[in-house]
Amino acid sequence: MPTGNVERLRTHYDTILIEAEAEAEAEAEAEAEADNPPGPRCPGTRGHVKQSPACNLIRQLREHRNEVLRFLTDRRVPFDNNQAERDLRRPKLKQKVFGCFRSETGGDAFAIIHSCLATRRKQSDDLFNSLVLTFQGQPPMPNRSS
Repeated sequence: MPTGNVERLRTHYDTILIEAEAEAEAEAEAEAEADNPPGPRCPGTRGHVKQSPACNLIRQLREHRNEVLRFLTDRRVPFDNNQAERDLRRPKLKQKVFGCFRSETGGDAFAIIHSCLATRRKQSDDLFNSLVLTFQGQPPMPNRSS
């Protein structure tokens, strides 16, 4: 992506966070005016004053800005985490349909096999050939590209 576009998107991201922070502060002030102020701080307590989930999210997004926007500069990083959710869908469905695995060993075996096949699929390998090689005692090793 051209550098100008990356900077424009980062600026837009910062603007959204500034607007969200202002809105969260306005909500906090409205709540305080509604006779529902945050509790007083007890003497001798340490640490941060508890913030709302919205304020915590905004702070985390600001602190981890480069990580959140990494997909703009590194094409290996996906825009979303849908692949991770898809990877969890099959084991979760099996758990939902059958209730659970009969033994911990069976669950572990399912997880290992599912993980290996998902890795082979992501690397565009032939799954049948990978299984044949595995049963012949020569399991294919995943490519380690960074």
